[in-house]
Amino acid sequence: MEATLSREQASQRRLRRHVQTLAQTLGERNVWRPDALHAAADYIRGAFAEAGCNVEPQVYETHGVHCENLEVTLPGSACRGEIIVAGAHYDTVRGSPGADDNASGVAGLIEIARALQPRSLRRTVKLVAFVNEESPFFFTHRMGSWVYASAARRRGDDIRLMLSLEMLGCYSDAPGSQAYPPLLRWFYPRRGDFIAFVSNLRSRHALGALVRAFRSHSDFPAERLASPAIVPGVAWSDQWSFWRAGYRAVMVTDTAFYRYAHYHAATDTPEKIDYARMARVTDGLAQAIAMLADSARCP
Repeated sequence: MEATLSREQASQRRLRRHVQTLAQTLGERNVWRPDALHAAADYIRGAFAEAGCNVEPQVYETHGVHCENLEVTLPGSACRGEIIVAGAHYDTVRGSPGADDNASGVAGLIEIARALQPRSLRRTVKLVAFVNEESPFFFTHRMGSWVYASAARRRGDDIRLMLSLEMLGCYSDAPGSQAYPPLLRWFYPRRGDFIAFVSNLRSRHALGALVRAFRSHSDFPAERLASPAIVPGVAWSDQWSFWRAGYRAVMVTDTAFYRYAHYHAATDTPEKIDYARMARVTDGLAQAIAMLADSARCP
């Protein structure tokens, strides 16, 4: 059946399946529901394998629960030691099935793996599904992305850029559908119809390179912000772990609670997701990552 669909339609269908499995079939997934957390890891592992990718787990234990980061490595053909990482967390906050936060990011990550796996890229690309991003692990050393980033720093990994895929599924054409931290509303659109690229000040040049690469392959509306991490929301995902480890990192987001009324709620369910626009964003990100991985210079 999928062979009769257009490439974009097939992508939408797979994205929907990933989100529905994680958020509807499994629902809330965290260390307080370890069976669901482990089932989510198993589903992601299988989806990566279906895309032709091998998965290496990074295992640790917290709150007495076996936890895994799941890593796919696409080795570079020339500059293998130079690495681009894209990651998304698959756990949810307590009480929420987490369709947008963050089954949408994980779904996008899986589809990026599918798009990049057949390609031969100059630099190595690593795609990682992180565990334990949500409270009470957020901003702690038990956060899955911190476990990963700190291990990479100890190894001396040359990570040139990390992309944190944090909520990719909510878009609105309604006037006034987009909110912002104080002052920013004077400089950005009032409609929530765009994807946002957000970094700290140290990562601003990498941010610029990523946005240019995205725009060169996609006409989807995109906005960018390089800001001190103190601005509410700027540091609130897995990019924080990589900043702390000394790496440059960018969050790619639909802006979460600044747009999405169901953030961290029991109503964050799969039918709220705009799969057509999410497919366009995911394709643009895959092409942007490939461009940076093949460019003469990498951020």
